[in-house]
Amino acid sequence: MYIEIDKNSGFCFGVVRAISKAEVALDEANGVVYSLGDIVHNRMEVQRLESKGLRTVTHADMAELQGCNLFIRAHGEPPATYRLAEELGIRVIDATCPVVAQLQRKVVAAHEQMRLVNGQVVILGKRGHAEVVGLTGQVADHAIVIEGEVDLELIDYSRHIFFLSQTTQSVDLFWQLAEQMRKRVAEESMLTVDDTICRRVSNREKALKEFAERFDVIIFVCGKKSSNGKVLFDVCHRANPRSYNIEEESELSAEWFEGCASVGICGATSTPAWLMSRVAEAIANQYVKL
Repeated sequence: MYIEIDKNSGFCFGVVRAISKAEVALDEANGVVYSLGDIVHNRMEVQRLESKGLRTVTHADMAELQGCNLFIRAHGEPPATYRLAEELGIRVIDATCPVVAQLQRKVVAAHEQMRLVNGQVVILGKRGHAEVVGLTGQVADHAIVIEGEVDLELIDYSRHIFFLSQTTQSVDLFWQLAEQMRKRVAEESMLTVDDTICRRVSNREKALKEFAERFDVIIFVCGKKSSNGKVLFDVCHRANPRSYNIEEESELSAEWFEGCASVGICGATSTPAWLMSRVAEAIANQYVKL
């Protein structure tokens, strides 16, 4: 059985930057560093960093962290979080991805532009996702979050619309929804569309499709919380129906590899390379003779 790991899969720039900052902070602290939410949506990588002293906390825990180091992950946070940290005397280590930080500024500008014309800001994203919470929390004004075509009914097409996206959403879905909005507004000038999807993520879709088509079986490795992972696994599954999504090697199943001559291993932007290597090793050791 031939096994290959996709060289384009694994941590994106923003996650690499966040992990590096966390490791430096842990070395300097000689103790505990608190992360506001999972530093990355991958349980195995979180466990690795926890073994070095990283502790995951929630917003509700902040009142007990006076004088501590608090890590802001790549997904970013709303301004209210920084204000609370300052009030509590918490030292913030900010690892917000530069692409996300730029999008946060765009959301603020979009709200101001829409305020002048009684318009609305619409964001394509996963409700409750950390990045989306950070985006909608940039200003006090309400933003409409949509996840798909069914949510288009939430929008008032008699008012101006400014449409943006969470950085890890599907480019195809974004433009499909934008076209639907364009058909519903009274005048095209009432719709402003800003494609804010990270190209370091979205450009993987074409390469991943081509990768998935080359193998009998695809093993896609990602955390269950990964929004980007859901998008990229769907790309794999459309290209190759024998695609399987796992979080770690213990979830592998022998029946997947029956009659299989080649296996491709790939993952999300939150999937560490060491974990994909471990999955490849498990397949080679347990299933190569099936």
